[in-house]
Amino acid sequence: MREFQITFKPPAPNRVLVADDDPVITHLLTTILKQQGCEPVVANDGREAYRILQSDSRFRAAILDLSMPFLGGLDLINYMRSERRLIRIPIMMITAEQDIKLLADSLSAGATAFLPKPFTPEQLDSAVRLLIGSSKAKRDH
Repeated sequence: MREFQITFKPPAPNRVLVADDDPVITHLLTTILKQQGCEPVVANDGREAYRILQSDSRFRAAILDLSMPFLGGLDLINYMRSERRLIRIPIMMITAEQDIKLLADSLSAGATAFLPKPFTPEQLDSAVRLLIGSSKAKRDH
């Protein structure tokens, strides 16, 4: 009689790209994401985020700052929405800019959510939960 060994492989964490040039914001984002069982992958500017996305598309969601050095959040959204392997990743834009047109531009470019700075940890926590939920819904369809 043969013995079978069953091994349990825990599910892969929800990987989330975090692109922001403000270290305080990236720290807050990574802390909240880790508390929610996510694995944040941090880019400190738009060019670094672009490079990460070129080499890795296994993200459950992306959180992008609208204004970053080298490449802004809107440019990253346009890139992600033009790439078949990245098109289904939900994107939350964050910004300190107070221009309502930026909200419209972000959503029309393909952002799933928009969170203006400053935000509280509770607001960020809720927004991230919605973003991850949106990702799961997209993958189920």
